[in-house]
Amino acid sequence: MGNGFFEVPIAVNEPVKSYAPGSPERKEVLETYKKMYDSKVEVPLFINGKEVKTGDTATMSPPHDHKHVLGTYHKATKKNVEEAIETALEARKKWAAMPWEQRAGIFLRAAELIAGPYRAKINAATMLAQSKNIYQAEIDAACELIDFLRFNVQFMTEIYAEQPESTSANWNRIEYRPLEGFIYAITPFNFTAIAGNLPASAALMGNVVLWKPSDSQVYSAKVVLDVFREAGVPAGVINMVMGDPVMITDTVLASPDFSGIHFTGSTNVFKDIWRKIGTNIHNYKTYPRIVGETGGKDFIVAHKSSNPKQVATAMSRGAFEFQGQKCSAASRCYISESIWKDVKNDVVADISSFKMGSPEDMGNFITAVIHEGSFDKLAKYIDAAKNDKNAEIIAGGNYDKSKGYFIEPTVIVVKDPKYTTMCTELFGPVLTVYVFDDSKWEETLHLVDETSEYGLTGAVFSEDRYALEQAVKILENAAGNFYINDKPTGAVVGQQPFGGARASGTNDKAGSKLNLYRWISPRMVKETFVSPTDYRYPFLG
Repeated sequence: MGNGFFEVPIAVNEPVKSYAPGSPERKEVLETYKKMYDSKVEVPLFINGKEVKTGDTATMSPPHDHKHVLGTYHKATKKNVEEAIETALEARKKWAAMPWEQRAGIFLRAAELIAGPYRAKINAATMLAQSKNIYQAEIDAACELIDFLRFNVQFMTEIYAEQPESTSANWNRIEYRPLEGFIYAITPFNFTAIAGNLPASAALMGNVVLWKPSDSQVYSAKVVLDVFREAGVPAGVINMVMGDPVMITDTVLASPDFSGIHFTGSTNVFKDIWRKIGTNIHNYKTYPRIVGETGGKDFIVAHKSSNPKQVATAMSRGAFEFQGQKCSAASRCYISESIWKDVKNDVVADISSFKMGSPEDMGNFITAVIHEGSFDKLAKYIDAAKNDKNAEIIAGGNYDKSKGYFIEPTVIVVKDPKYTTMCTELFGPVLTVYVFDDSKWEETLHLVDETSEYGLTGAVFSEDRYALEQAVKILENAAGNFYINDKPTGAVVGQQPFGGARASGTNDKAGSKLNLYRWISPRMVKETFVSPTDYRYPFLG
């Protein structure tokens, strides 16, 4: 490539397609869904650019149709994981030295592949494997992943442009090196975009990656991997392994070349990994970077001045889109007493209008939760609320797993603001409401701040600016993404960098260049043009 200060295309957010009746994208995605549903796929490990089949397999099924088999995936042995690490380290020699514009070109191409020829396939895979309706699949698997890829390239160039001051006597420059060693990416089931971004963002900065997708997301992870391969990611740069998560993680963390983890998942798993890294710290060649986005117990607080219909809509969307399986989903609400009657009527009316079933039927707003373990956990909490005199279920409360793992969107009203479902992360379509006295606004804000160990997202509704100002101050640490008069979900790459603190993670803000800083190790280079030839300083006389 010729010399030059290259400018990358200005990143713009990918427009969300409507999938309205009669639209060409609706027809294409439904045809793709049907074709993929009727096919069987075999997903191998992907190590050093090669497909590896171990013969130890597990099946994949749609959560909304769990008796139907989509295919199988192969599970790694310890030897496979060790081989993936070795090949990644070998690939690093050329990948880390590759000019940045070549890496940028690969991931910009990946974005355009998803925007065009892979769009229907990646959306259909997400509908099938994660039971997302088409809108939830479109904003995730297509648009957000495209945005991550485009904006990360732009953020990379902004970082590289950050240089220290130089003088006529010396030239100061910073090289933004990749980390020494390899990165371990662990991705969740609920967002295909996260599954793609966690390995890709580290790789973009010149790192090599061992990627372990969630067992419940392997089907769409394979599509992401196909995109990366077609885009030109070299062999060994991103290796994908599935299987026993404890074995894979322990093998990774035992390597002296482990240099960082990019994680999205449960709080307890992340804490266990952090502890293991600490135990192994003397074995590593460098201090590992630990980046994680974990759980949430996200809130909506509505002041007496709020518009009840706006609050109700935020609850209906914020709590029940994708069956509440978002770490940002609203799961606890604090509603001022004087507006509660209107809010309640609107929320109940919304829920009664929800249709539930397969995402193939695009009239369905609600589909299934991810697996039987999630279903059983949620059913247990719903049953407990039914039998508790301090709780009242005002909407939903039913469930059925005969065909798919279907939980009705459920609203529980409680008298105790510390009731278990106000405090415990459920990760499903269950919303708990506490109604507070209008005069106890400030007291309620402190209650919101003190109730949960998490600090991911939260929303405050009010038409009173003084009340809003109080909320912004008191809830300063309660949410890394704080929303005023809006639902607490739906962060957009490049607009609302995402992440929280407390038990919600390291708050390294995916969707911004703050995250990319974690995958580089700056080297300061000072070049002096005329070197001194005498050690004596003037003060010596």
